[in-house]
Amino acid sequence: MCGIVGYVGGQSAQDVVVAGLRRLEYRGYDSAGVAVLADGSLAGAKKAGKLVNLEKELKERPLPAGNTGLGHTRWATHGGPTDANAHPHLDNAGRVAVVHNGIIENFALLREELTGRGHDLSSETDTEVVAHLLAEAYSSAGDLAEAMRQVCRRLEGAFTLVAVHADEPGTVVGARRNSPLVVGVGDGEMFLASDVAAFIAHTRSAIELGQDQVVELHRDGARVTGFDGVSAETRKYHVDWDASAAEKGGYASFMLKEIADQPKAVADTLLGRIGTSGALHLDEVRIPPHVLREVDKVVVVACGTAFHAGMIAKYAIEHITRLPCETELASEFRYRDPILDARTLVVAISQSGETMDTLMALRHAREQGARVLAICNTNGSTIPRESDAVLYTHAGPEVAVASTKAFLTQLVACYLVALYLGQVRGTKWGDEIRAVVRQLSEIPRQVEEVLGTMEPVRELARTLADRDTVLFVGRHVGYPVALEGALKLKELAYMHAEGFAAGELKHGPIALIDEGLPVVVIAPSPRGRSVLHDKIVSNIQEIRARGARTVVIAEEGDETVVPYADHLVRIPAVPTLLQPLVATVPLQVFACELATARGNEVDQPRNLAKSVTVE
Repeated sequence: MCGIVGYVGGQSAQDVVVAGLRRLEYRGYDSAGVAVLADGSLAGAKKAGKLVNLEKELKERPLPAGNTGLGHTRWATHGGPTDANAHPHLDNAGRVAVVHNGIIENFALLREELTGRGHDLSSETDTEVVAHLLAEAYSSAGDLAEAMRQVCRRLEGAFTLVAVHADEPGTVVGARRNSPLVVGVGDGEMFLASDVAAFIAHTRSAIELGQDQVVELHRDGARVTGFDGVSAETRKYHVDWDASAAEKGGYASFMLKEIADQPKAVADTLLGRIGTSGALHLDEVRIPPHVLREVDKVVVVACGTAFHAGMIAKYAIEHITRLPCETELASEFRYRDPILDARTLVVAISQSGETMDTLMALRHAREQGARVLAICNTNGSTIPRESDAVLYTHAGPEVAVASTKAFLTQLVACYLVALYLGQVRGTKWGDEIRAVVRQLSEIPRQVEEVLGTMEPVRELARTLADRDTVLFVGRHVGYPVALEGALKLKELAYMHAEGFAAGELKHGPIALIDEGLPVVVIAPSPRGRSVLHDKIVSNIQEIRARGARTVVIAEEGDETVVPYADHLVRIPAVPTLLQPLVATVPLQVFACELATARGNEVDQPRNLAKSVTVE
């Protein structure tokens, strides 16, 4: 969601902050702003719309030079995308500037208190109340970090806050509850950001901030305390990718680059998973083996694309471990009073590790005594820190809002979790586990093969750019693939797209099918589940008989589907459970090309954010 950058050091704060915001554009936003401390006062600018609007404003009306500042790209939660609602927000005296990510749930009550004390609030946001509260607290505390701690103790909800005060020209203060915030440690300079991408061009040394902590930055270091003022221990870590990894690498969009990155991302996620003893291992497991052996149910919680990975995880976990597995939308999970206990294992999947719906589901599960295993792409993020076990995907930075390589690496991680549980519980022998890992190790090469044959898919996508609807159908693990294909088209092309379990067509959705309607069919292997394959062939015939235009994704050597495919997309033959790893790739390419043909911005689709850190 919102991008936050704070800086104190020897460079131009405006230049550092604006460059950082530019690196955070992928998060999705509707306005941008910056504030700089200079000559004992605050100067700032903020504009609705894209960052280029702010840059134009700064070029026409330059801010005074200063070495301390902050900036923000906002994704609206309270108030529309206007200049007045853009961050930073100031107090009435113009001495405090604040930027904020998240939602302050008790802001209405606080706003009423402030107006009753004579404060004049000029925006519709929940953030502005914090600037006024900080100004009040500072007048008595005389210290910005202490004022922040006092204010945070009054706030309810999820928030990251970064603030500066004109009376403390060499200080930046930040606070976090639930929403992400990370410190960058440079040489004579310090950074605060919602994502390491903001400062990766300057330093790869970072400090992880914990829950309910306040950090006070000066150019020579940082001090971290809890909201109660007690000093907190911190952990430094090294960011293992550099600035060039977040560049497009010659591709027209980040999404195209990230689709092309998938063979390496999958290989990296598999790297080092088999130890010298031959046993499979995850990154961090703080659940004793005897506890995992007593698990009698697995529940996967996730949102969006990660939810589709979780649906595939259900097939793998039940097949490999013989444990019942449920897949739940994290946003609905805790509201239906789920049945959980100490013998339940919850698997939480999140690319960013900050997805608020998933985080709250995780916390609810732990309150009920369940153990939690996280699958995540972001080291040091909240979901892994609050879980009992972690398997990190190694997709690297994913800049495009619509997930591609994160999805494939999540799938790999789900298979590894299933195998790990099978190993611990004794439902799979070691040689069986190693055989599946060897099959997985072939996937990068097979994804590379798929990527090399995508020009006909691109041509097809361009011919369908003027269509209103595309349907996707699949069976078994092909059903979640169909859902993911439809989601990508919704996200990128802004068109009506639906995914169905193919067997459900006759129960209603077949009424949608008419002359010329494009229907994408994911055909299962005729080798692994022949009965499923026979049934999908019947589905294709039903669809085609009603005049639809069939696009069939089928493995090499499957000739049965050829007479019924208007367009045939070949993928390598892989084991049935692993087919989503190759079958999803053409759907990603299809959605990206179709959206591009419609003139859409594929990296930053409208109304979407990369990391959804509010419920």
